[in-house]
Amino acid sequence: MGHPPLEFSDCYSDSPDFRETLKCYELELHRTSKFLKELIKDGNSVINAIKGYSVAVQKLSQTLGVFQFDVIGDSLTDDEINIAQSFQEFAVLLQEAEHDRMMLVQNASDLLIKPLEKFRKEQIALTKEKRKKFEKEGEKYYSQLDKHLNLSAKKKESQLQEADEVLCKERVNFYESSVEYVYQIHQVQDRKKFDVVEPTRNHYESTREEMEDLMKRMKRSSQICKRPSWLPMAGYLYCQEKWALGVTWVKYYCKYRTEGRLLLMVPCEQKPTAKQGPTQLTLKSCVRRKTDSIDKRFCFDVEVNERNTPVTFQALSEGDRKLWMEAMDGKDPIYHSPIHKQAEMELNETGFTFVRMCVDYVEEKGLTQEGVYRTVGSNIQVQKLLNAFFDPANSADVDLRAGDWDVKTVTSAMKFYLRSLSEPLMTYDLHRDLLLAAKSDSLDFRLSEIHSLAYKLPERNREMLEMLLKHLAAVCGRSRDNLMTPSNMAVIYGPTLMRAKEETVAAMLDIKFQNIVVEILIEEYKKIFSHAPEDSNAPPVPPPRITPRKRQPITISKRPPRLYPPPSHERFVQQRRRTENGASSDSAVDGDASASPVPLQRTKSSNCPPLVPREAPRKQAPLCRAANVDASRVERPESSSSPNGERGPPVGRVASFRGRRPPTKGDCDGPSRAGRATPVCRPPVRPPEPPSRQPAGGDASAASYVASKAKFFENASRNVSSLAALQTPSAATNEKKES
Repeated sequence: MGHPPLEFSDCYSDSPDFRETLKCYELELHRTSKFLKELIKDGNSVINAIKGYSVAVQKLSQTLGVFQFDVIGDSLTDDEINIAQSFQEFAVLLQEAEHDRMMLVQNASDLLIKPLEKFRKEQIALTKEKRKKFEKEGEKYYSQLDKHLNLSAKKKESQLQEADEVLCKERVNFYESSVEYVYQIHQVQDRKKFDVVEPTRNHYESTREEMEDLMKRMKRSSQICKRPSWLPMAGYLYCQEKWALGVTWVKYYCKYRTEGRLLLMVPCEQKPTAKQGPTQLTLKSCVRRKTDSIDKRFCFDVEVNERNTPVTFQALSEGDRKLWMEAMDGKDPIYHSPIHKQAEMELNETGFTFVRMCVDYVEEKGLTQEGVYRTVGSNIQVQKLLNAFFDPANSADVDLRAGDWDVKTVTSAMKFYLRSLSEPLMTYDLHRDLLLAAKSDSLDFRLSEIHSLAYKLPERNREMLEMLLKHLAAVCGRSRDNLMTPSNMAVIYGPTLMRAKEETVAAMLDIKFQNIVVEILIEEYKKIFSHAPEDSNAPPVPPPRITPRKRQPITISKRPPRLYPPPSHERFVQQRRRTENGASSDSAVDGDASASPVPLQRTKSSNCPPLVPREAPRKQAPLCRAANVDASRVERPESSSSPNGERGPPVGRVASFRGRRPPTKGDCDGPSRAGRATPVCRPPVRPPEPPSRQPAGGDASAASYVASKAKFFENASRNVSSLAALQTPSAATNEKKES
């Protein structure tokens, strides 16, 4: 049974038919190897058997050659002589026969068995090695091809070029191993003939030389992937298919015949549960896929009669895609909108007709479709519909019902037209006013302002807006079925009907207010377009915000801060003079207070006389505990701290010296006698106010606050004088050193 020929050109297509033919040759080679193995085994068995038989015969001949009958007497009779000669002649005959037999066996071993063993060991083993190399290079190539086709088209150009070079190198290695493997198969098929039958060697030699020359020419890089013009276009393609778990890419071997525009798809990866047969599709059109529309490379879309949506294929390389596009009469995609002329970018009769036709079609077939206007249609179908309608030669002949268009294709085409207008439907002039109305807290003001602004649109814009909003209100009225509420619809049509003149960050942040405007227009469609707004000379002023801001900044009161003049010597003098004029005739307290500035004093109330500067106590030597001091009159001191962190002198209560610490260096003077004023040397810090005490039988006229303080310091000075006499000599000495 003959096999189909193996062509070197089939190595580059690596089709399933080529693989099946290879399997046939491999099975034949396996049977040949098995047959030769058995033949060599049986031949060696026969040769060994013949050699054993020959050895036995030769032994017999030797025995016969020396055999002789014993006779009685001195001489032999004629019969005895004849018997002895016959034995010897038979032995020689046996030796000659066995010699010829051994020559025949040796020739069989040298000319048949050994060549077969050599053929099996060399040629068949070499073919197996070529097969292993072919399978190894094929596995490497297709593994690299899968990685290459999964590369994102958004990668850097340098990375893609490097990946292309790596794949090209692997492809060349695979094709070379495939050609060498096919050549070796032909070698085996021809050599097994003359290795058995010698006269065919000359014919084989001439055929081998021609085949080797053809193999060298086919291994050139210029011949790789070169398809004969008379053959139909064929090759591997990856088809995008939508399964239950998502989108996947399935590998097919495809054949395309120009006659009848038939595309035959043979799956390469069969499912283990069921074997899938070939699929035949009838081609309608072919368009190259835009690079930015899909993350894969080398893709193109094919429209077929058997499916409603285009089929997306991925070729193995850019050159392979060009071959498929040429065979299928493919076209490049439309990069720009068909509405590219200025006259077509405005609101005209063609645009009104197109929108009315789309509105009627959607209300007829798509009111209850879930996600209407949210789901988008195929880009190819949308461009095809726009090209068909806005072409001046075909616009009057377009009928959506006759073409059986998808609802999502029609809705996408209408949104595309509205977005392609040179100026949005709500115009740039009213954009800011509409946003300000949407930002108001008052719902009534929002509605009235948007109502008023809608009637400030140009006549054609308002007419198109009214027709569109009427349709959108009808669609939203069926929101239980299509799930498109006015809020959801506003998200879609907000950026379509309104847009800023310049794309800025602020404009992007205002998109949500555009959606609010469109949502109000849809919800209040009947109220807005049933009557014109009331005329008013002055534009309405938005009411103040009722609700507080959530992020109100923390600020100080807007009342201007109170300014206090800094303390100065003149201010102290003026206060002293005012004190002298309004104070009592207690000259012992006033003394020479003008000799040094004193800090301002806080007054109790307006009825009390003004305060006078308090005398600064003189520096007092360290005190020790006195044994003769009345313990009932001793209290803990109340001291003040100076600004530099040192402890100030204790402000005297009479009985406050028991727990007093010795003053440190730099402390102010201690208390002075009444009636004598000394300059103030301590910082201007107001000490704690002492309690007001009056001795028994005191003058009632000294009941004022200042008089009580003067009396307090007078009593304190007397106690200090009495305690000074009790100082130890060491304490007095320390006092002198410090002074």
